[in-house]
Amino acid sequence: MSLFKARDWWSTVLGEKEEFDQGCLCVADVDNSGSGQDKIIVGSYMGYLRIFNPHPVTPGDGVQPEDLLLEVQLQEPILQVEVGKFVSGTEGLHLAVLHCRKLCVYAVSGTVGNVEHGNQYQIKLMYEHNLQRTACNMTYGPFGGVKGRDLICIQSMDGMLMLFEQESYAFGRFLPGFLLPGPLTYSSRTDSFITVSSCRQVESYKYQVLAFATDADERQETEQQKHSSGKRLAVDWVLNIGEQALDICVVSFDQAVSSVFVLGERNFFCLKDNGQIRFMKKLDYSPSCFIPYCSVKEGTINTLIGNHSKMLNVYQDVTLKWATQLPHIPVSVKVANLQDLKGVIVTLSDSGHLQCSYLGTDPSLFQAPRVDSREINYEEFDAEMKELQKIIKEATKTQDFLPKSEKHRDLIVTAEVSPDLDAESQAIDSKVKAEAVPSVTVKITIQSRVTAHKPSLAVCVQAPLAVTCDQFVFADLEPDSSETVVLSVFLKGDCSPSELEGNCVVSYDTPTGIPKVAQCNFRLPLRLVCFPAQPSKAANHKLTIDTNKPPVSFLTIFPDFVDPSEDDQANVLGFQFLAGSKITLLASKTSQRYRIQSDQLEDLWLITKELTLRLEEHFKKQNCKDFACTFSGSIPLQEYFELIDQHFELRLNAGKFQELLSERAVQFRAIERRLLTRFKDKTPAPLQHLDTLLEGTFREVIALADAAEENQAKMFQAFTKLKSATHLVIMLISLWQKLSTDQVAILEATFLPLAEDTQELGWEETVDAAISYLLRTCLSKSSKEQALTLSSQLCMPKDTSRLKKNITLFCDRLAKGGRLSLSTDSATQQAAVMPGGCTTIPESELEERTVIPGSAAPFPGHGRIAKQKSKP
Repeated sequence: MSLFKARDWWSTVLGEKEEFDQGCLCVADVDNSGSGQDKIIVGSYMGYLRIFNPHPVTPGDGVQPEDLLLEVQLQEPILQVEVGKFVSGTEGLHLAVLHCRKLCVYAVSGTVGNVEHGNQYQIKLMYEHNLQRTACNMTYGPFGGVKGRDLICIQSMDGMLMLFEQESYAFGRFLPGFLLPGPLTYSSRTDSFITVSSCRQVESYKYQVLAFATDADERQETEQQKHSSGKRLAVDWVLNIGEQALDICVVSFDQAVSSVFVLGERNFFCLKDNGQIRFMKKLDYSPSCFIPYCSVKEGTINTLIGNHSKMLNVYQDVTLKWATQLPHIPVSVKVANLQDLKGVIVTLSDSGHLQCSYLGTDPSLFQAPRVDSREINYEEFDAEMKELQKIIKEATKTQDFLPKSEKHRDLIVTAEVSPDLDAESQAIDSKVKAEAVPSVTVKITIQSRVTAHKPSLAVCVQAPLAVTCDQFVFADLEPDSSETVVLSVFLKGDCSPSELEGNCVVSYDTPTGIPKVAQCNFRLPLRLVCFPAQPSKAANHKLTIDTNKPPVSFLTIFPDFVDPSEDDQANVLGFQFLAGSKITLLASKTSQRYRIQSDQLEDLWLITKELTLRLEEHFKKQNCKDFACTFSGSIPLQEYFELIDQHFELRLNAGKFQELLSERAVQFRAIERRLLTRFKDKTPAPLQHLDTLLEGTFREVIALADAAEENQAKMFQAFTKLKSATHLVIMLISLWQKLSTDQVAILEATFLPLAEDTQELGWEETVDAAISYLLRTCLSKSSKEQALTLSSQLCMPKDTSRLKKNITLFCDRLAKGGRLSLSTDSATQQAAVMPGGCTTIPESELEERTVIPGSAAPFPGHGRIAKQKSKP
């Protein structure tokens, strides 16, 4: 047996399917035998009352028939059992049993048996009190300093303290600010009741204050009560512990000062009589019960704390002295004297496992055999060590620490997008102002090679796209089994998405309990968000993409958008977004260029991306590996800055709406308080148009809330457009500077750091910080710039001038030969990459005119950008 397991002295299991809680266990000499030996009293929610007197022949024996002194079934569930001097005229101990609506006091007595059946025990009802309110718990003690008897205080579920002077009811008082009942105890040293309120604070009430306070039978105070009959119930002291308490206990030993112990959900407190903290202990487990008891060291107190890990810890003040393992989770623990054995630990579980145990060890009878001395053969040891290391190395290779390849994964998830749109649209609650909103079917298959417990599938697409169902939960998957789900994707919001990609994530547990995740991406068709339209000659925004291969007919790369019978669509094609503008795509007949034009800058992104992807797939099928796209025009920064300003203006409006709503809410509550005071007044007084002012303020609050909600929707659309334009700018920069995959990843992380935009952390300040970091590291001109420190706090800027200036400077540094890198020695690298290094550019010159090599026209920092003039 382990040293750190509780030694079983006596144990039993009570009843079948019975439930027990904290107040269901008590130990005392309930039959007044005078032997000094305690009896174990247990009550259950099923109404059974049992009294035990364990007498095991050897430690660890089970229950014997004679150990059960009494077992009786009462009419109601038993909430709590206590033993004290509850009967007038005698100082003998009696048993108090608390039911939901009744308090019963019994006398337990035994009759010496004349035959072999042994002694007989019975209980006699001395008196009972029928309760008008549902009881929660109770405490007892010599309230008011009485001698030779104990009084009982019961706390009801609605916060009333009902006090009984043995056979008679004394009075009842309501606790102020009550919401839910908490643990309750009585301190005889200060003659006060101590509890923990729903405000998570320990509160103490003097008995004398309770006695002279207003009677609880009259809950509503009247003018007569305020002047004549009693006072309001006032708290003696309050201590905020910040958590709910499980139990309270007051102890007073000769060698230690009187203390109030409070067991919280995560902390253990020891308080003085005046509410000051003597000490506290932070627990790294979830406790279930506790009991303080006398310590052998003067000035200290020992405490037993049980937890939900089936452990019982012994503390001396805050020092852990012992930890022992129990076979169950204790809900109540007591220390008793049983059969001349002092300090027996009695624990009770919620299912009725009653155990008497002790701490210590049994002497070990095992003696280790004598080891023969012999010479050590180091060569054999080395060979054995190498063999063991080889076995360990092979074992670690087969462990599933790293992700396996796709074909060797335990669970594989695949997504198949239908090549055609749904014949009958599955769009639900779409806000698109179109005649028909199409949808496309996505078939997701999960294949498991092992047993997968609790698999769940989550499907995610970027708003304004939506799915008909995004969460699926499956039963446990057996090895070599599969599950298939079908869903539809459609455009829900009234704007074009910035991405046509989705993600599937499956989370599951392996048979060994290891949580794992499998995921896959899928690409949605362009037809989901746009449809063919007549091309347009005029457009506000034009882009030209150069290639190194002859132009491809649109009949080949866009077969889903063209009619094969119309030859005029081979070089020109029109697209109409469901929630956007019209886009025209042209292919040059003489040069290797393509032009994309539209009235909205952000709408160019999806068509440009789709064009490059389909061209790459087309030439890949023809085994052409040197295909490349380039961009030699001017970056449309001015139009991009306009989208930034629109988004930032909506963010400013959101802040203003929030401030106005806060002001109107404060005004509304102030008017409500004044009206409430007028209505409570005994003497009616004119309202002085407060009701009209309240109605007007209410309408303003509703109008401001509606305006804030509308602004929020506009800000979401502006952010979606900004993301689309940002994707377009990133693509144009990467084609212009021929950036590598790693550099494009840095560019995307810089300009697209947020999936969602909020008032606390917005796109503008985040991107500005990222660009400032790159300008001071890999794109810095000198070591002096690298020495500049960046602000560690991100806050919403006053305007976007700094951001636009940094973006312009960022493009200029790239045009000068700068390269994106996250290495620390970027300044040294830039000196080697840039011919002659980056010369310092005055800010005034940068604002007036900045020319990028290879561009068709200059672009100023804050002026108008010249649009593309060349024709394909």
